[in-house]
Amino acid sequence: MLELDQVAFRYPGSARDYRLTLSAAPGEITAISGPSGSGKSTLFDLIAGFLTPRSGTITLNGQTLVPLTPEARPISILLQAEPLFEHLSVAANLALALPRIARAEQQRRLAAALAEVGLAKYQSRSASTLSGGEKQRAALARTLLLDRPVLLLDEPFSALDDTTRHAMRQLVADLTRRKGWITILISHHADDVRAIARHHYRLENGQLVAATTPD
Repeated sequence: MLELDQVAFRYPGSARDYRLTLSAAPGEITAISGPSGSGKSTLFDLIAGFLTPRSGTITLNGQTLVPLTPEARPISILLQAEPLFEHLSVAANLALALPRIARAEQQRRLAAALAEVGLAKYQSRSASTLSGGEKQRAALARTLLLDRPVLLLDEPFSALDDTTRHAMRQLVADLTRRKGWITILISHHADDVRAIARHHYRLENGQLVAATTPD
């Protein structure tokens, strides 16, 4: 369980106080919505460790995350436009997420991750030749290789066409259930929230408010 309990934050020179309380369970997707500037990115940055709260706690299965650096936190992030090195192959891009291990084991893990996201035959393809949806799938495969229990999704489907978007939503939902990830989704799109989120919060005036239906 990922829990934020009365997490307080204020940017220097700002009058806005954030006070955030949230619970998110393994195997479920929790959606966060709200207007631009409401603090959705601030919430993610606090969870990921790029910002430090003034008070309150952020815990994963009862263990505090606040003292940990971003690199030490068991968290993966998937953005709207996930960067890949265009001059590298898909396999080479994914290998950057792996520690120094035997080549045979590296190849096994890469093949398994790409198969999970429907890119089994794409290992040698240059990243520059991939479509937007294929790049998101490759980025999701990299998340599989990192094997971290918390996944933060920041508008990951917004740049995709309707067909690819539907497929990516279902892929994320299936992987979340099977891997037991704690997935938190930021989205402006009510259909994304309605399709795959188990719980939904809105950010209003610096606070998270439980929403019964997507808006």
